[in-house]
Amino acid sequence: MITTVLLVLLALCVLVQLYFSFFYFLPLSKYEDPESRAEWPVSVVVAAHDELENLVELLPILLDQEYPEFEIIVVNDRSEDDTEFYLYELEKQFPNFRVVTIKKTPEYLNPKKYALALGIRAAKYEHLLLTDADCRPLSKNWIEKMQSGYKSGSEVVLGYSPYAQLKGFLNQLVRYETLLTGIQYLSHANKGNAYMGVGRNLSYTKGCFFKNKGFASHIKTIGGDDDLFVRDAANNSSISIVIDKEGQTVSIPKKTFREWIVQKRRHMSVGGRYKASDRRRIGIFVVSNILFYIISIIILVLNTHLAILGALVGVRYLSVFPVYMLVARRLNDTISLLMLPLLDVVYFLNYLFLGISVILFKKFRWK
Repeated sequence: MITTVLLVLLALCVLVQLYFSFFYFLPLSKYEDPESRAEWPVSVVVAAHDELENLVELLPILLDQEYPEFEIIVVNDRSEDDTEFYLYELEKQFPNFRVVTIKKTPEYLNPKKYALALGIRAAKYEHLLLTDADCRPLSKNWIEKMQSGYKSGSEVVLGYSPYAQLKGFLNQLVRYETLLTGIQYLSHANKGNAYMGVGRNLSYTKGCFFKNKGFASHIKTIGGDDDLFVRDAANNSSISIVIDKEGQTVSIPKKTFREWIVQKRRHMSVGGRYKASDRRRIGIFVVSNILFYIISIIILVLNTHLAILGALVGVRYLSVFPVYMLVARRLNDTISLLMLPLLDVVYFLNYLFLGISVILFKKFRWK
């Protein structure tokens, strides 16, 4: 009786994953970015705290962008390294480069959101494009490509930002997590259910920012300058996506498991503030994957109905994983088909443990 119930639950988990794969994810593999040429001026905003080494690499790439009219605003957020001197020299050389300096953040405000808000207020232009100091645009047409997303009155454009490919299993896991997260938020936005974006590659208008009162609804929350803002904007603004490689940024991932866990716990702590409908929809997908592996392990331990288990696992792997591969190819991301089963089980079981740790231990911090 117990095994029968478990098999029914396992079958339901597989059906849920098939639904998400074919209704949400597969259409993303066929998505074509808009080809309309953008001509309006753009303000690129970067908030940086002790990021001299990254800024030395990033800013020349930004200044070399092929776009008719743009400015770069770097918010020097309480930096104690030589960031100030480097930015001062660039400000003297480039008329479209400006610096906003923060010496102290009010105690009741989140530092990064405060820095971004000041940068946005200082921006001359209506269209904003945000990235982080540790990111690198993958082409000289990054600004142009991201701005092409403003179609049919869109006020927000979500971009994709993978992590660089390095050696080691942790790097593969980090990149798989990033891919799967990207598949989810981009495919849901493509279906009109936008719920998050990533600050590494995000664009919106100043009008949209002020219409939604900036970061006011979550100003004290650590994190959420990207996904919680998109949550608010989705209530009254049209949101589009850009996924071509030319419109992407790439960054270096965490190199130790501990650093990655700290980062993911901070990100997951924000998820509880998503809209109920989004939490329910995303939760169904995540829980179905977690239960799929837990139930499969239990049935293996019980050593019964292994043929049915094998059939359900086969249906899931042969249906879901090819969709992941197709979307990864569309996003110009790389993923090993041979490693995919291992990455998938490690990712979702780790997701379970991270979720439990976020509930039990809620202490987080920003730089």
